[in-house]
Amino acid sequence: MQLNLFPTDVHLRCIDEANNKRRFYVLSVQPTLFGDWVLVREWGRIGRSGRRRHDHYQSAGSALDALQELARQKCRRGTRP
Repeated sequence: MQLNLFPTDVHLRCIDEANNKRRFYVLSVQPTLFGDWVLVREWGRIGRSGRRRHDHYQSAGSALDALQELARQKCRRGTRP
């Protein structure tokens, strides 16, 4: 069994019934056809199509570092896995 030390997909959500707040945030690191790596971010309201952003990186390590930092920032703002 291999441990997942460096997750390549993170799914976060923030649900606050009192304020009618239902949001999701998805981060994913994927290789491209040209040898670099892309961090795909998707966010929006749960149940609707969200917005998407692609950030390109030269190495998988730098893309994974960016994923970890963004996940940490989102968790500080109240989103949870």
